[in-house]
Amino acid sequence: MNSGHRLLRTIRTIRNIRTIYKASLNCALIGPVFLFYLTDADKRIKVAKPVVEMDGDEMTRIIWEFIKEKYKATDFVVSQPGKFKMVFSPADGSKAKEWEVFDFPGGGCGMGMYNTDESITGFAHSCFQYAIQKKWPLYMSTKNTILKAYDGRFKDIFQEIFEKNYKSEFDKLKIWYEHRLIDDMVAQVLKSSGAFVWACKNYDGDVQSDILAQGFGSLGLMTSVLVCPDGKTIEAEAAHGTVTRHYREHQKGRPTSTNPIASIFAWTRGLEHRGKLDGNPDLINCKLNEHYVNTTDFLDAIKTNLDKALGK
Repeated sequence: MNSGHRLLRTIRTIRNIRTIYKASLNCALIGPVFLFYLTDADKRIKVAKPVVEMDGDEMTRIIWEFIKEKYKATDFVVSQPGKFKMVFSPADGSKAKEWEVFDFPGGGCGMGMYNTDESITGFAHSCFQYAIQKKWPLYMSTKNTILKAYDGRFKDIFQEIFEKNYKSEFDKLKIWYEHRLIDDMVAQVLKSSGAFVWACKNYDGDVQSDILAQGFGSLGLMTSVLVCPDGKTIEAEAAHGTVTRHYREHQKGRPTSTNPIASIFAWTRGLEHRGKLDGNPDLINCKLNEHYVNTTDFLDAIKTNLDKALGK
């Protein structure tokens, strides 16, 4: 077990990660206000508008639809012959529309799912805002050759919003927006050198983000950043979702460990964004020192601090 895997034994929440920062990045959390200490100058960077401390658990730049349409689907199993139909009944009382999906000769399964123009529009604005923030081109991937209406709706709304709201800004930054088929995009990603934003439908993003993360060595390195359509409100979190499971093992008295890198990166994402909103260059520049997180010295510093905190 290397030092990166021995780091956390008792830490579940982001609040507990104060210990890590104090040991390595010299960051302390005092009440609700962050005071970030610069190692080289030993001066405090005070955040004008405090970041709320929350209980809870950059490498990839995949954004997927936060509405999570796959979880809003209705699925079922049938055990006998019968017809599977979908019906849409307009609220204005006009004639209902009906589609026969399949005539089951025997047992099987089915699913119906939906999305709204409002949620797709919000998703699109988030993606375009994020691409502008990163100054990277944006690619949107679907399978509209098969799901002509469903995925086609995503494609059409994205294109309309781009032309109406973002094309001029993209042109100024010399970046671009392009829709691609998901299979073509996956192939492109494997041979590319990165530096672009990839907008996916939820299931696609869920899978592809993990593939990319593992390609870099571990899901423990991956962060998730949810961006609101206004481009100002974000949520940064560790995306691998293992901290709670490890903490439950610790509560049972069993030995366990957690890679904290993604949680640390989640904090640096939040601090960087706070710095941009407040016009605080010191905070932004301090975030840029996060490359130190990938060094052996950083991992050794965390382990040493944790050993002291645990009385070892």
